Amino acid sequence: MLNVVIFGAPGSGKGTQSERIVEKFGINHISTGDVLRAEIKNGTELGKTAKGYIDQGQLIPDELMIDILASVFDSFKGSKGVIFDGFPRTIAQAGALKQMLADRGQAVSVMLDLDVPEEELMTRLIKRGQESGRADDNEETIKKRLLVYHSQTAPLIDWYKNEGVYKHIQGLGTMDGIFADICKAIENV
Repeated sequence: MLNVVIFGAPGSGKGTQSERIVEKFGINHISTGDVLRAEIKNGTELGKTAKGYIDQGQLIPDELMIDILASVFDSFKGSKGVIFDGFPRTIAQAGALKQMLADRGQAVSVMLDLDVPEEELMTRLIKRGQESGRADDNEETIKKRLLVYHSQTAPLIDWYKNEGVYKHIQGLGTMDGIFADICKAIENV
């Protein structure tokens, strides 16, 4: 199976490129945000537990998130692979994902790091906020999100380099050019 982790700061194009990867390679897409909303909407036990944390303004514990991801992963019988979008965000989560996949005889095939300069991220996110009306796409919130990203999530780059699956993708340029680089990285796995 082809198991891809897509990685990048808010506004780096993860969602857009994930859709293209799913279409070209015929793999499933696991977006943690979408999965959580679906579990809660469907009233599953995992969803009810997750809703309890969310309603109290707390982050969902890693063990619960892994249980939810494992449940979704296991539902993709006969799948060619999966792209993980929005997870892992910490080294502890990366270790938990590695273990969850290993328990199923799987591993992360490639970690794609969409690298975009901070000024460009600000421009993209402010524009997205103006176009979509997303409340979290304002300058103050964007700066906080980027700070959290750099302090908590960026250390994953070294973790995945040590795992031997890290691929740097220049996130500036045309969507097609960036996607061509992504395809090259995936096809070389």
